[in-house]
Amino acid sequence: MTDEELAKRGIKLAGYLPGALAETVRLHMEYYAPQWNFGVAFETKVASEMAEFLGRLDADRDLFLTAHNDQGDMLGSITIDAEEVDSEGAHLRWFITSDAARGTGLGRALMSRAIQFCDQCGYDRIYLTTFAGLEAARHLYESFGFVMVSESAVDQWQGGVREQRFERAL
Repeated sequence: MTDEELAKRGIKLAGYLPGALAETVRLHMEYYAPQWNFGVAFETKVASEMAEFLGRLDADRDLFLTAHNDQGDMLGSITIDAEEVDSEGAHLRWFITSDAARGTGLGRALMSRAIQFCDQCGYDRIYLTTFAGLEAARHLYESFGFVMVSESAVDQWQGGVREQRFERAL
């Protein structure tokens, strides 16, 4: 989706805006709590790790992208954390869209912007961690060239899920 198409739908992309941390955590909890029974362990993990990231955000290296409607409501977010780009690759994190935005193409637009950012920075590998059962997200990741490289019983989110790691080599 181009910037013009987003604008026609009343969607604006931005970086950090006041409240973005809380709104991103809210979007995660609105989806993962009822769908996957994730609770306080997940919420505090997302909030603390995102707070740490935002505290060291380097716009030349990292991407924090948010999407908002004309009323200012957050509709989605995506992050590229490149702190360990030399050893692990660029880490795609906190990718989420609101219930209202799912199926509209916003997720694909956010993913496209994140991939473009990585390409512009010359990152040769992007990875993300997710878990089994998120089939729509997996389809989107695979459509951008990500492949699952591992799956394990590790459950960093404490929701009783199987963790998966996807990578995209450039």
